[in-house]
Amino acid sequence: MDKKALSERDICTKFITPALEQTGWDIQTQIREEVTFTAGRIIVRGRMHTRGKKRRADYLLSYQKNQPIAVIEAKDNRHRVGDGMQQALAYSDALDVPFVFSSNGDGFLFHDRTGLSEQTETTLTMAEFPSPETLWERYCQYKGIQPNARPIIEQPYYDDGSGRTPRYYQRVAINRTVEAVARGQNRILLVMATGTGKTFTAFQIIWRLWKSRQKKRILFLADRNILVDQTKNNDFKPFGQAMTKVTNRTVDSSYEIYLSLYQAVTGSEEEQNIYKQFSPDFFDLIVIDECHRGSAAEDSAWRKILDYFSAATHIGLTATPKETKEVSNIDYFGAPLYTYSLKQGIEDGFLAPYKVVRVDIDKDLQGWRPSKGQRDKLGQEIEDRIYNQKDFDKQLVLGKRTALVAAKITELLESTDPYQKTIVFCEDIDHAERMRQALVNLNPRRVAENRKYIMRITGDEQEGKAELDNFINPEERYPVIATTSKLMTTGVDAQTCKLIVLDQRIQSMTEFKQIIGRGTRINDDYHKHWFTILDFKKATELFADPDFDGEPVQVYQPHSDDAPIVPEDEQTDVYGVEEESTEDETNTEGVEAGWAEYEVDDNAIWESDDGDGRGTTEKPEPRRKYVVDDVEVSIVAERVQYLGPDGKLITESLRDYTRQQVQAQYATLNDFLRRWQQAERKQAILDELAEQGVFWEELTAELGKAWGAEPDPFDVICHIAFDRPPLTRRERANEVKKRDIFTRYEGQAREVLESLVEKYADAGIAPIEDPKVLTLAPFSRIGAPMELVQAFGGKLGYDQALFELENALYRPIA
Repeated sequence: MDKKALSERDICTKFITPALEQTGWDIQTQIREEVTFTAGRIIVRGRMHTRGKKRRADYLLSYQKNQPIAVIEAKDNRHRVGDGMQQALAYSDALDVPFVFSSNGDGFLFHDRTGLSEQTETTLTMAEFPSPETLWERYCQYKGIQPNARPIIEQPYYDDGSGRTPRYYQRVAINRTVEAVARGQNRILLVMATGTGKTFTAFQIIWRLWKSRQKKRILFLADRNILVDQTKNNDFKPFGQAMTKVTNRTVDSSYEIYLSLYQAVTGSEEEQNIYKQFSPDFFDLIVIDECHRGSAAEDSAWRKILDYFSAATHIGLTATPKETKEVSNIDYFGAPLYTYSLKQGIEDGFLAPYKVVRVDIDKDLQGWRPSKGQRDKLGQEIEDRIYNQKDFDKQLVLGKRTALVAAKITELLESTDPYQKTIVFCEDIDHAERMRQALVNLNPRRVAENRKYIMRITGDEQEGKAELDNFINPEERYPVIATTSKLMTTGVDAQTCKLIVLDQRIQSMTEFKQIIGRGTRINDDYHKHWFTILDFKKATELFADPDFDGEPVQVYQPHSDDAPIVPEDEQTDVYGVEEESTEDETNTEGVEAGWAEYEVDDNAIWESDDGDGRGTTEKPEPRRKYVVDDVEVSIVAERVQYLGPDGKLITESLRDYTRQQVQAQYATLNDFLRRWQQAERKQAILDELAEQGVFWEELTAELGKAWGAEPDPFDVICHIAFDRPPLTRRERANEVKKRDIFTRYEGQAREVLESLVEKYADAGIAPIEDPKVLTLAPFSRIGAPMELVQAFGGKLGYDQALFELENALYRPIA
C-alpha cells in the first residue's frame, strides 16, 4: 500500500480510527467523525443570500455524550504529523476542549492545554493515544472536580429521542455551568445573544443538576408572562408534574420546579411578598432570565428575592448584561462564565445578519426654529429655540416628517415584500399612534384586505396587545406592521421579523442590543435568513461603538452607605452620552404584570421595569408637546450598508464586493486564467466564490440587462475584476463552431460534443459538467448514457473531450 497516495479520509479509516479503538475508545458512543458544528455564515448582498463554509472537526472525542474532551485534525500522509495542529487548536477554542491532536496516520502530535503536563506538545506513536479514562481523569483534575462531585458532571443531558442535540456553544455553557456548581460556585452569569437558545440551555442545566439531586428545588424567574408560559409549555415540558407556575399569589410547597414572574411573588407590604412564605433555604437553585432588568439594581424589589434566598445558587441569563455607574450584573454574579455574542452567532450562521438602510432627513440634521410668536396647530405658542433630532416626536411633532418616514417604510416594503413582518420603534405611545395612522393612509389597499395589516402594539392599548401573539406567530399573516415604543424591545420572539424601523432616538446600548435582537432569529421554513434595519435616527451609529459586541466591561463600583454623590458634570452613562432628564417620568407598575413600558403620551407615562418594580400612583405634569403640520421636510442622504466579514458595517455595491473577493484570490488576470484552465470542473471555482458571497444569479442578471444577453460567469469575473470586455455565451459557442475543433471525433461522439456546445450556449457551464446531462434531451435521442460514453472510448476519454471543449470555449477571441 502506498500510504502517500491515500486520501485524508482513507488515513482516518485505515489508521486513526483503529488506533482510537485499540486504546479503548468506543466507536458508537465516544467517537464522532466529520463533526460539523457551525451552520455557515449567511452572506447577504442585495436581495440575495448564500451560506459560507461550515466549520468541521475531523474527530470529536467525548467521555460521554455531549461532553467532548478532545479534538483531532487529520491530514493525508503527504503532510507532516503536526500540520493540522493550528487548525485543531482553533476548533478547540470554540468547542472548549483541552486535549488537541493532529495526525497524518504515522503518529499523533498531542497538545495539552490543561497546563498539567511537563510539556505542552508531545509526539505519540499510533499505539500511544491516551485512553478515555486517562483523559477524563486529567480533565477532572484540570477542572477542579473532586471525586464526590463526579456524579454531577457525569449526569447525562435530557434526550427526548428525537435526535435533537445542543449546539456547540449551548453545550459549552451547560457543561461549564454544571462544572462550576459541582465545584461549589454559587453566583454564575451566562451571556448569550438573543435567539441563541438561552431557555433550552437553562433547561439542560436544571435537568442535570436536578436529576443528579445536587439541586432539588428550583425557581425560574422571568419578567414577562409570555416568557414564563413559553418556557413551561415548551423547553421545560419534560419536568411534567414536578413543575408548577406561581399564580394568584398563592404558594404550594409540594413541587420541585417553580416558574414565576418577579411580579407574582413581590408586592407592597399590604399584599405581602409571598416569596417569604417559603423558608429562606427552600430553594437550592434560582435561575434569573433577562437578569439585566430588575434584578440588576442593588435596591430593587426583585433583588430582594435573591437576597432572601441568598443561600441558593443563582444563575443569571442575559443577552445584554447591564453595566452602568448605578447598576451591575457583574458585581452581583461575577464575570460571565461564558459569553456567546451576537457577532459570533452571525459568524457561525446561527443568527441572521443584517443590512442597514440609513436615511437622513434635512430637519434632523439642520434643526428647525419657529418664527417669532409662531403657534402650533393646538394654539400653543412655540418656545423660541432650535429644535433638532433629540426633540422631534418628544417635544416637537412635525407632521410631514411622520408622513415622510411612513412613505419610506411603505416604499421599502412594496419594493421587496409588503407582507414581511415589520416593527416600527417610535419615541412614545403618541408617536406610535401617529405612525400607525400615517401608514394606514399610505396603504389603503392592504388595510382594506385586512384591517389588522397595521396595528399599534403598546402597553396602554388592549386590542393591540392582544394581537402580539399573532404578530410573532409565523403562521399568522396579520398583523404585518406593528408600531410600538418599548413594549416589543425584549421578550418578543418574532422569528419572521424581516424589517426593523428605528424612528426612536436610542442612547442605551442595552436597549439597542435588545431591539436588534428582535430580528436575529433564522427561520428556514419561512425564508427568514437576514433582516433589514431602516434607521432614521442615527441609532445604528452604536454599531461602531467598541462596546456593541465586546465583552461586558464593569463600570459600576460597589459603594458603601457613605459613598460620595456623583458630581453633576460626571453624570453620563457608560457610553459617554448625557442621561436625559427624567423629571417628568414616573415609575409605575405598568398596565399588566410583566408588560411595563417607558412610553409617554399626554395622559399617561409607563416606565420600564429596570427600576425597583414598585411604582407610584402620582401623575406628573404632562409634557408640553408642539404639533406643526406645515413644515416641509425632505431626505438629504440615503445609503445601504452590509455587515462585513469583520463584523463591521461596510458600504459597497455588489460589483465592488465581487471585485474585492476575486482579487483577494487571484492577484492578476493570468493567475485567474491559469487556475480556470487547470480546473477539472470550472463550476468548482464559481462555487468557491459563491461561498464568499458572490451572487452569480444577480450579477449575470444585472450585467445581462446592460449587455443585451446573459453573460458567462467567467466573463463576469474578467470584466468586473480585470476590466476585460465581456462576451456572451452564444458568442463563445459560435466561435467554437467556427473553428470546427471536433474533426477527430465521428458519429455519436461528435454529435454529443456539438450538443454540449448548444447546451452551454443555452444554460451555461454547470449543466455540461453534470454527468446527468447525458440522460436529458437532446442526448437521450442520440443514445443511452453508457453508449455515449463508450463512443469516446470510456469515461476517461469523455472527460478528456469535455476538458478540451471547455478550454476551447474559454480561449481568447480576437
